[in-house]
Amino acid sequence: MMRRMSLFPRRGTSLGNLGLTEEEIREEVENDTYELVSEFVKLPNRARMQAIRSLPMSFSERRNIRSRVISVKLSEKNILPTCCTDCNQQVSLFFRRFGAGWASVRQRLVIWQDTLKEIGGRFGTSVLSYFQFLKWLLMFNIFSLLINFCFITIPQIVRSPNITHPISFRGLELLTGAGYFNQTVLFYGGYNGEVIKTQPSYNMQLAYLFTIAAYLVLCGVSLIYSMARSFQRNFVLVAGPAYGGAWRLLCSWDFSVINEKAIQHNKDNLSIQLKESLSERLQKKAVVSVSAKLQQISLQLLAWLLSLGLAVGSCTGIYFLELNLNELMPSISDSGNLEEEASTLLVPVVVSLINLVIPLIYALVNKMEHYTNPRTNVYVIILRNVLLKMSILGILCYYWLSDVPTNFSCWESFVGQSVYRLVVVDFIFCLLGSFFTEFLPNIIGTKCFRSLGVPEFDVATNVLNLIYAQTLAWIGIYFSPLLPVIQVVKLFIIFYLKKVSLSMNCQPPKRTGRAAQMQTVYIALLFFPSFVGALSMVAYTVWSLKPSEQCGPFQNLGKPFQVVLDWMKGVQNIPGSEWAWWTFEHVLRNELFFYLITLIVLVFTYLVWQVSQGRKQLIKTLREQIVNEGKDKAFLLNRLQNARKQKRDALTFRPQEYTERTYFNQNWMNTFPLDM
Repeated sequence: MMRRMSLFPRRGTSLGNLGLTEEEIREEVENDTYELVSEFVKLPNRARMQAIRSLPMSFSERRNIRSRVISVKLSEKNILPTCCTDCNQQVSLFFRRFGAGWASVRQRLVIWQDTLKEIGGRFGTSVLSYFQFLKWLLMFNIFSLLINFCFITIPQIVRSPNITHPISFRGLELLTGAGYFNQTVLFYGGYNGEVIKTQPSYNMQLAYLFTIAAYLVLCGVSLIYSMARSFQRNFVLVAGPAYGGAWRLLCSWDFSVINEKAIQHNKDNLSIQLKESLSERLQKKAVVSVSAKLQQISLQLLAWLLSLGLAVGSCTGIYFLELNLNELMPSISDSGNLEEEASTLLVPVVVSLINLVIPLIYALVNKMEHYTNPRTNVYVIILRNVLLKMSILGILCYYWLSDVPTNFSCWESFVGQSVYRLVVVDFIFCLLGSFFTEFLPNIIGTKCFRSLGVPEFDVATNVLNLIYAQTLAWIGIYFSPLLPVIQVVKLFIIFYLKKVSLSMNCQPPKRTGRAAQMQTVYIALLFFPSFVGALSMVAYTVWSLKPSEQCGPFQNLGKPFQVVLDWMKGVQNIPGSEWAWWTFEHVLRNELFFYLITLIVLVFTYLVWQVSQGRKQLIKTLREQIVNEGKDKAFLLNRLQNARKQKRDALTFRPQEYTERTYFNQNWMNTFPLDM
């Protein structure tokens, strides 16, 4: 078809100058069209339709070719176009249009699709990664809410909740989770372990345990898959010299940006990345004195000691605060005292204040270290904040699993209420943080001190806050099955709050670095230590701790996992199911099986690592071959140019040969000089 298009003269060109008449051009076009139709006839139906759609022609011309192809196909089969043929064509066209319409509707049903496109177009992929991460966490919690509500809450509501001491609603329960909510289906104590008499019977104990276990397993698999895929796409495939400064200059432009300010910001960001890349190369070649290295190492060591000291001091203070509150209020679960109930908010407020103030101190300490590599600087800040948040959660989990079970009659509900309070207070501090760190700096920078300018949107800090909140949701899933309701509402409000704040108060960060690689780091942090820590706590509770004797679905059991053993013993008595009992008893409960599984996983991981190393070496060898072939081509081109030059010089200076035959020049008058 390119040949067909090239036959037509350009504007201002006559047919005579082309050497072709109009009839010859039409005949050539007809021949090309006939050849094209002959090629399409040989293709399968789906490939033929895609090829016709991809033709660089108008719709009427493509429709003409399609009709000619159909007529040729029918003539080959000696079938005349009939009513059935038209009907088949109409049905096929209907289904194609229905599929295209359904795909469009499905895209519109995706939550926040247009909003995310707008954010990416105005602020770039770095800021967009935060909102995509928030949406991803929202999907986790919606899935958890659906399965917990369907398989745990609805059967319990139908059976009637396990309420023994109903208390009137006073409003403070929305913050504390105690009082009226104490024995509702929001927490562990609102469920019982009775078997619902239906056909077949419904065991609440197995449903409670297996539903939460299935959710955690699916979360783990999804995290591992997402982390591996993101690591392959953003670290492995972009490694090597092909993705250096030239790639960043020529191929890293964010084409989703359409806003003029965002385009200028992307230009500035690209220039900063190029400068940082060049500075990194210069720093590798720079020679630093021994005294300067010792001074820098001393400052960094002092900063790390100060950071770890702040984290340890915070954890110690929170632990002793919990112990003192435990002594002052041995039990407030069923108390009607509002002051005692309000005092339970002291620990969540202190924890949220620490998570808000200590990172600011870390930022000040970080400015004293003078890291030469900007990426190292970002990773250090993230690591310190993660250590602080996870250390606080670790000390709280230690208190909940060691001291609380001996002091409270329904300790699982108390732990669920504690996690509930942390989630709610963290949400309040998130709202306050948006006001004090985004709205007020924008007012000050635009109205009072214009030199400060508009504040940047801190992607790393906001993502770490999301990871902290999701860790709380995973920890509390066993003690509060409906905690995902609070998390879903929280994430919805945070999304729109951050969107409005970003549009009105913030600008994109000037140093975005590698947004895709940072997103991989965030997923890795969400998996470890966030998900792994929460899974360890839930697993320890199920396998090792004695459940409460007065509340919950696992009353009168030595461990919650005992319900699985009792169920398998019942399965053993069913005829034909002896293999299931043997598998459970000799395989799943055998430590050797898990050692073998671990060994197989390690061997498989080593093999995959060796394969990846081999592919890296192969890629390196192929790149070297490409470089060598380029050098060979350059060498051959130089030789060819030298040979042509020598040949041209030889022809220029060769003595002219004369023959005895004479020639008469008809334009002999033009050979005279002009001045004659």
